[in-house]
Amino acid sequence: MTLKIFCDQNYLPEGMTYEAILYPFWGKPPENPQDPISSCFDHYVEIGKSLFKMSSLEEADFAIVPVNWALWNSELEDKARELAENVKSAGKPLISFFGGASSHLNLPIESDFVFRNSLYRSLRKNTDFTLPQWSEDFVENYLDNKLNIRQKCLKPVVGFCGYAVKQNTKTNLNVLWSRVKTNVLNSKTSIPPYNWGHVLRLQALDILAKDPNIITNFLIRDNLVFLNQPDVKLKQKHRLEFVHNLIDSDYIFCCRGSGNNSFRFYEALCCGRIPVLVDTDCVLPYDFDIDWKKYCVWIKENELHLIGDKIAEFHDNLSSREFVDLQYECRRIWKERVSPEGFFSNFHRHLPIAKGTGNREQATVGCI
Repeated sequence: MTLKIFCDQNYLPEGMTYEAILYPFWGKPPENPQDPISSCFDHYVEIGKSLFKMSSLEEADFAIVPVNWALWNSELEDKARELAENVKSAGKPLISFFGGASSHLNLPIESDFVFRNSLYRSLRKNTDFTLPQWSEDFVENYLDNKLNIRQKCLKPVVGFCGYAVKQNTKTNLNVLWSRVKTNVLNSKTSIPPYNWGHVLRLQALDILAKDPNIITNFLIRDNLVFLNQPDVKLKQKHRLEFVHNLIDSDYIFCCRGSGNNSFRFYEALCCGRIPVLVDTDCVLPYDFDIDWKKYCVWIKENELHLIGDKIAEFHDNLSSREFVDLQYECRRIWKERVSPEGFFSNFHRHLPIAKGTGNREQATVGCI
């Protein structure tokens, strides 16, 4: 199915990068050799013109705000507002993309579809959909394009390589205040503190480390090693350690960071690993079409104390064959729905849901 899209570079503020959906038509920005993520759109660029066709506004199925709202500034807002008015006059739907930790915020313009990295299920609008966090294909770039399959052992090996905050007075106060808001003030839709995900990570990792039924493979960092790292060799070393932690584990612990989403969740799927997802009121891509609980261990935030039991139960319920098959399935769902080429190949599935002609509620029963 080929969708006709409208976007004009007159709506692109000078010096700003444009959204990935436009790469096949406007060209992919120059690659940064120090950024391993920059190559992840290559396959999408190859097939993009078979999925979308640039057209006039009058003939388009929808129009696109060319810049991600994560780069929000006054010039972008002005140009997007002008575009929105023209699109509305033409009677066409408008699509926006909003990345980053604050992408749950409202936009200053009316947009018929908004694809966001970070969403809260309790605050979600019918026109909100989840945009995956895209990263490089580890299997292709580090594993010679061969999926590393693990055989089932008696105890599950749970991996984690990343940042988790240390226990201190500030951390403990954040935990206490969040519980007060949820349990006493009954404020279930309140946004947690900025570092809440890193607090949850440490709590869960401590619980798992003490569980005799779990084998842990943890490499806990005391800072965010991939951000603002000037030492290229050190950055590459950390990257390789991260990849090896993934492939040397059966399950990967995945919990939100600053935003209500997890890069690690998608990277685990990419490597054919089974995510252990802490559900912090989160929304996953294609949740109206995919029963995500088939592909991961689902832990509700208020059941964090049971995380070891739930992983062990999930593991025990899989036969040796099913354990192997699930690894292939995790890789398949990443390739077909989560990778850039997979996500955009199925992009049309969002349209009837946002227009109200599809049934999101029925489709998501048992998924979230």
